Amino acid sequence: MTATAPRPPLAKAAPGATRPARGPRLPVRALPLTPAIVLLLLFLAGPIAYCVWIAFTDLQLTGQAEESFVGFANFTRAFGDEAFLNAVWLTLVFTVLSSLIGQNTLGLALAALMRRASKPVRTLTGGIVVTAWVLPEVVAGFLLYAFFRREGTLNAVLDWLHLPAQNWLYTLPILAVSFANVWRGTAFSMLVYSAALNEIPQEITEAAEVDGAGGWRRMWHITLPMIRRSIGTNLMLNTLQTLSVFGLIWVMTRGGPGGRSQTLPLFMYEQAFQNSLIGYGTAVALLLLLVGSLFSLVYLRLLRTEV
Repeated sequence: MTATAPRPPLAKAAPGATRPARGPRLPVRALPLTPAIVLLLLFLAGPIAYCVWIAFTDLQLTGQAEESFVGFANFTRAFGDEAFLNAVWLTLVFTVLSSLIGQNTLGLALAALMRRASKPVRTLTGGIVVTAWVLPEVVAGFLLYAFFRREGTLNAVLDWLHLPAQNWLYTLPILAVSFANVWRGTAFSMLVYSAALNEIPQEITEAAEVDGAGGWRRMWHITLPMIRRSIGTNLMLNTLQTLSVFGLIWVMTRGGPGGRSQTLPLFMYEQAFQNSLIGYGTAVALLLLLVGSLFSLVYLRLLRTEV
């Protein structure tokens, strides 16, 4: 074997020699993003910062020459206001019933059933569910108001079945608006879960079926773990959308009767634009934003957790 000749030492660069050019620096690379950053700062960060400032003032729509800084007075007032605490409780009830339980569970059930249904049934069911989703919120509110009102469709069916009827918008307003939100928003969950279920390899399901696993065991031990990330994403998006529902409840009940369906968006609107307390209403809006952020952090934490 011949010995390998040793490599010559690397020559040092001459004192006046220039180094080879490297890639563009970070500011140059970020240059194409500059328009998007400017738009975000102008139309998103700017209004949010202004709202934060307003929340610490006593700004009003009428009867005031200029606002003054009041510190945390608006937030202290909110947590001592029974109407605000009632709105927080109803917002949580509305979100849990209509989003976490209603839309999520019904959307998954529809996606699983449609996967086994024939093509005409899938087309008809999907068309009906998606039609409810694409309706404007105000139109959907009027339709559900006509369904739940004292002389509405639901009571007509109950009368035909010789069952007791009642004014659902008066006796159970928060349940009525929760059902309305489920009816309108289930299509989104159905589409998300349909896409997730189609990604599950058919061989895994068939192998579990051959091993004797029933439908519920396959759902619990195979389907749900494999679509865990889709469940977390769907829950986060549905929760954030439900927290901001305003038009649907406003058309159906206007937050009544007696504030029994007044969620935080309606309470914020009432304080800011009906009572002219812009500073107080903006503080409530920031608290609602904080609630949504807490939900998002919980879901993101669950998404990072391995099964």
